[in-house]
Amino acid sequence: MTGPDARTEGLVTAGVAPEPAAGRSPVRGLVAASHPAPALAVTVLAGLLAAAQGLSPGRAALVVAAVLAGQLSIGWSNDLVDLSRDRRAGRLDKPLVTGAGSGRVVRLACAGAVVACVGLSLALGTVAGLLHLGCVASAWAYNLGLKATVWSWVPYALSFGGLTAVVTWADGEAPPWWWPVGAALLGVGAHLLNVLPDLDDDAATGVRGLPHRLGPRRIAPVAGAVLVAASAVVLVGAAPPTVVAVAAAACVLVLAVVVVRGSGRLPFLAAIAIALADAALLVVAR
Repeated sequence: MTGPDARTEGLVTAGVAPEPAAGRSPVRGLVAASHPAPALAVTVLAGLLAAAQGLSPGRAALVVAAVLAGQLSIGWSNDLVDLSRDRRAGRLDKPLVTGAGSGRVVRLACAGAVVACVGLSLALGTVAGLLHLGCVASAWAYNLGLKATVWSWVPYALSFGGLTAVVTWADGEAPPWWWPVGAALLGVGAHLLNVLPDLDDDAATGVRGLPHRLGPRRIAPVAGAVLVAASAVVLVGAAPPTVVAVAAAACVLVLAVVVVRGSGRLPFLAAIAIALADAALLVVAR
């Protein structure tokens, strides 16, 4: 094998960071290192929750901006922390491994996102701001080591569940019980599916979180059950009109089948779709 791809693969295998290839956009590498799909999904979820809460446009925009800054810091820190592990695993889908992204640029962007997250979060008010910073800190704790333990699901439960409280406390009130419960279950389901395509790479580098301990055959069924339970909580709490409830339940069940039977990143994308469907249900039921 010859050419740039062969050179990159050889450097990765040797544990050496390749130089950014000429002509590659540093912006594209920066975006790719932010884990854009999960970051966008959580940010949209925050926007839908803000709409369900009835926040003013300005207040809702502030919530969305704070959440986006936090999600960017989480994504960038994940790739920075995992860089040596990703090199050992030969992860050619990681821009910092292949040289498509610059480690220095990502570090600067991550630091900027942290500063922005702190400022935007505290602008929401003391309670909402501290709650959101706690959610972000929980996700960082996952990146910094909890991902390799049996407690890997806890940051997802805390951060997703806590996000609902951030939105309602931005309006000066506590969330209804089913908001954090449903969101926490969604977070756990998303966690189980997020690592499914990376099980072999994680095993090779010593990562053994809850999904790894469950094993590849049990992850999808367990995740599907958790996601359906989350949707059931939302349906019970929201109590939408019967037609809406039936349509939502049918949609969730179809997506749950994709979760259980799909392959690659498809189950995780189906989990995101379930989360967004549940959030949209909140807006309709409000």
